[in-house]
Amino acid sequence: MLVSMKKIMIVDDEQISLMMTEHILATTYQTICATSGKEALSLYKTEKPDLVLSDLHMPGMTGYELQSALQSESSEQIPFVFMTADQNDETESRGFENGAMDFIKKPFRADVLLRRVGNILQTVEKIYGLKQAAVIDPMTGLLNKASSAEEIQAVCKNTQGVLMIIDLDSFKLVNDLYGHAVGDKILMRFADILRAVVRPVDIVGRMGGDEFIAFCQNVRDEVVIEKKSRFINKYILEAAKEFMGEDMQIPLGASLGCVFAPEEGTDFASLFTKADKALYEVKQHGKHGFTFFKTADKTQKETTAVAGDLANTLTILRERGETHSAFVLPYEHFRTVFQFLVRLTANYSRTVWVLLFTLTEKAPAALPIEEATEQFLAVLQSSLRQSDVITQSSKNQCIVLLSELKAADIEVVTTRIMNLWETKDASAYTTVSYELDALK
Repeated sequence: MLVSMKKIMIVDDEQISLMMTEHILATTYQTICATSGKEALSLYKTEKPDLVLSDLHMPGMTGYELQSALQSESSEQIPFVFMTADQNDETESRGFENGAMDFIKKPFRADVLLRRVGNILQTVEKIYGLKQAAVIDPMTGLLNKASSAEEIQAVCKNTQGVLMIIDLDSFKLVNDLYGHAVGDKILMRFADILRAVVRPVDIVGRMGGDEFIAFCQNVRDEVVIEKKSRFINKYILEAAKEFMGEDMQIPLGASLGCVFAPEEGTDFASLFTKADKALYEVKQHGKHGFTFFKTADKTQKETTAVAGDLANTLTILRERGETHSAFVLPYEHFRTVFQFLVRLTANYSRTVWVLLFTLTEKAPAALPIEEATEQFLAVLQSSLRQSDVITQSSKNQCIVLLSELKAADIEVVTTRIMNLWETKDASAYTTVSYELDALK
């Protein structure tokens, strides 16, 4: 792998000294030479060196003046080293007060110069790494929560634009059903999508979890945000299918809560609060779209745009492919279905039967109870109807919901399950019992 050489600018009005310094450093670094402060100012803009090594006493512009002029045009601290034949301690002290990283006395030995420069560049890299770690979200490479707030706060005071809180819809299902490794891939791809939809002058960051933030400068038209919303929702769905398969059933998308600045405020805290309220609105009205917070006209209906139509929504909600077996759910999703059926039976006088199967190890146990329970779950799925719902509630228990079934048919169902279970090798190492109750 090729590693780019560090670039050092050498500034010295003495030609022989300049040539000797350049000769020493060119063996290890890429060098740019300037014979005056004025020339160095011009070269710095195009070359952007990693370090400036400048003579202190030069006609026209001293090393101090060069450093001051360069620093005034940069928001970052410029690594600067002074060279001088002056032995006065006050000269060296002033150099450090001006922000120099080191002070090298002339004449110098080649090995000493290389070692000093190498140490300084290592220090610069460590400082840069610490700064990056402090402001960057390590997973996505976007600004983290604190730096996002700081950057937006600095910009929104004097710049008009749109603050957007961007939330991934249904992201928790990705982690629950496909695991955190896939969830991380989705988050990283989503960060790439956000980078693509904003400009270099805009600010984009991750607030934490599946919530992101962006400030788009000088955007005044809601149509622009609508296009961004459609772009984001289109490509995050494509990413979901790429990572989880074309038949994935998670309605993954993005909701955007938006607010204009300065109309609704010029400080980050108030704008964030209003954008968060707008986000809540779009979450309550279909998701996968955007809403603007507006207080100027209470009678004006807030803009809500939702991607897709009913046909698309039904396509997303439906199962993919033809199914003939019972519906197996993770416990948390099963719990939601159970709570819905409790409401349904209470209001419409229907009966839903609940079966709790418990597996107990026989001594000596030749098969872990967890594996036996997984096999029993598969037996339940193949034995029951499409309308029945199953979950594994613990390492040795499974719960079944049976709807539209007469009490007299319960024994038929349990007998079918147990007969099929007896054909499995795991049945030799476990005892299965069950309890029955009804939701009425």
